[in-house]
Amino acid sequence: MKSGLKAVNRAAIAVTVAVTAGAVLAGSASASTAQAAALPTPTITAKGGFVMNNGTAKTLYSKSADTRRSTGSTTKIMTAKVVLAQKNLNLDAKVTVQKAYSDYIVANTASSARLIVGDKVTVRQLLYGLMLPSGCDAAYALADKFGTGSTRAARVKSFIGKMNASAKSLGLKNTHFDSFDGIGNGSNYSTPRDLTKLAGSAMKSSTFRSIVKTKSTKQKVTTKTGGYRYMSWANTNAMLSSYSGTIGVKTGSGPTAKYCLVFAATRSGKTVIGTVLTSTSSTSRTADAKKLLDYGFKK
Repeated sequence: MKSGLKAVNRAAIAVTVAVTAGAVLAGSASASTAQAAALPTPTITAKGGFVMNNGTAKTLYSKSADTRRSTGSTTKIMTAKVVLAQKNLNLDAKVTVQKAYSDYIVANTASSARLIVGDKVTVRQLLYGLMLPSGCDAAYALADKFGTGSTRAARVKSFIGKMNASAKSLGLKNTHFDSFDGIGNGSNYSTPRDLTKLAGSAMKSSTFRSIVKTKSTKQKVTTKTGGYRYMSWANTNAMLSSYSGTIGVKTGSGPTAKYCLVFAATRSGKTVIGTVLTSTSSTSRTADAKKLLDYGFKK
């Protein structure tokens, strides 16, 4: 009889344990569901946005991600990528600043690295001048240097051809360049998804990564007379100073593009990378990016 009671007690205990375990599991599932439900999709002012996990390429956020829009100076990500992809690239090779670069800035009221005609600057310095102050003069110098042809116009056309070839090789089906700096002629466009993919590819270069995470730099350049001067450049990307973990990437703006930002940040070993296009102001694009990064790190 006692044996029978023991068996009954054991059975009762087993049922209790099973029920308790089930309750715990159910509770965990409910907590997970509640946690997921408590993560609302952010609202941004930008007309288009896209965010992904740079390590897994998993999409974390999407808003009109494949709608083609003007990209402004985010175009310069591709300018830098094409330069850095050149065979036997010598980053210390010197380039003489031509009057044409300066004239171009004046004619287009363009953002400038304030390069001085006759100065000799290295390719590396031109990349800093391109990506930090968003120098269209630096972009012109790089296109002139790395395009092929007997005239400057031919070299620039060749360089833009390389930009489009690179976009095609990356599978960026909604991207086209008609300029080396984003001051396009009506057919310079991309999408949040394409620009994010482009940035992810560009970030594979250690040189590119080092440049775009730099807040400011002071560079010694050789003058026309053989002396030297220092050029100081500050990064236009406000995220570097205002969002912990930011590692890049590039701002952009223009009459059609409005305000754009390609951004990336790393926290606890996870890198989130994304793009906002056609935001309403420089303040708004930064706020948009912060919201999307916060969301991306939680997903």
